Amino acid sequence: MTEIPAHFAPPMAEDYREPLPLTGTERELLTAYLDWHRETLALKCAGLSDAELSSHPVPPSALSLHGLLRHLAGVERWWFRLQFAGEELPMLYYSDEDPDQDFERLDGSVAEALAVWRTECDHSRRIVAATADLDATGTHRATGNPVSLRRILIHMLAEYARHNGHADILRERLDGSTGY
Repeated sequence: MTEIPAHFAPPMAEDYREPLPLTGTERELLTAYLDWHRETLALKCAGLSDAELSSHPVPPSALSLHGLLRHLAGVERWWFRLQFAGEELPMLYYSDEDPDQDFERLDGSVAEALAVWRTECDHSRRIVAATADLDATGTHRATGNPVSLRRILIHMLAEYARHNGHADILRERLDGSTGY
């Protein structure tokens, strides 16, 4: 293995993620990158107390790592289970009357939020694995139009990349930890 160039950010301590592949099929690359981003979020949350995970260390922002776990659990369910697979389930941490409860109402434990998020990720993985063609479609609920699994995977990569950037800043403010 070659050394990481000095101008690259160092990996986080205790980084257990598999290295990202440099080659593979479209499906292999999309799912490997999505799983890498999922585990990046888990790493950003590791080793902190419930109070730290639920705190808002970058005022006036309402963002917290606990809130990000809740939000991304809901996003996983929304895209893979509700829209793509067409499952009839309640939304997580959302209602029309209280649309920001994923970030603003941190009821329940962090361990519960982490378990719900991991469960939703597992459901998403099973749905992707059971779908032979990335061009297979579900129904985009906002428009009623078809939405392909490929498009959902790309959207999820963007969603996690954006929120992992938030998680980077939150974690650095909490205990100084940095790294990708």
